[in-house]
Amino acid sequence: MELLLLALGSCTAVDVVSILTKKRQNVTDYRVEVRAHRKAEHPRSYDRIEVHHIVTGRNISERSVARAIDLSEQKYCSVAATLRPTAEIVSSFEVIEG
Repeated sequence: MELLLLALGSCTAVDVVSILTKKRQNVTDYRVEVRAHRKAEHPRSYDRIEVHHIVTGRNISERSVARAIDLSEQKYCSVAATLRPTAEIVSSFEVIEG
């Protein structure tokens, strides 16, 4: 089950960094944290997954980060598309100047 979360974090991270690079955002560090809640009854699948993106860089546009995350979730990340029918995926982000 933990590997599913790792796959989601990895999939969306690759997308977000790629999109931000194409948007010429000066990203110097990037981290993604994933937390999830499982149903009490078997097969105990995930019902809520929280994905938090932490982007560090110079003059990073918050709008660009939000758009990159949205594109990853809705269009590019096949792991998110696989999990979305049974689990709510909630994303958040923070931008750190540096």
